[in-house]
Amino acid sequence: MEPVRSHRELTVWRKGMDLVVEVYRLSAGFPRDEMYRLTSQLTRAVVSVPANIAEGNARGTPRDYARFVGIAKGSLMETETFLFLAIRLGYISKDDARPALALLTEVSKMLTRLRSRLSSPTP
Repeated sequence: MEPVRSHRELTVWRKGMDLVVEVYRLSAGFPRDEMYRLTSQLTRAVVSVPANIAEGNARGTPRDYARFVGIAKGSLMETETFLFLAIRLGYISKDDARPALALLTEVSKMLTRLRSRLSSPTP
């Protein structure tokens, strides 16, 4: 794997940022009384995805990087859970959530591949 100078060069980081923007757009329509409940948890989880990718990329070893990629994947799954909860509560429709869920699936696959590459021994 060729070293990357900056996390901003990573497609997975850029897609994670796109997901943050999409989730913020969706959560803007949640009821006001959810501001300190579901909205807060959802936005914290989604922001954590690209933040952990960036922090991991800045770490000195592939092992540390892989650990932060794993944390990003966990935050991504939290985000997915909160989005499905928002659908079940009627705050957003499945159609409205579709772009965010598609991005989420794409980022999930990318994180899995990245973590696998970071965890495998270098030839």
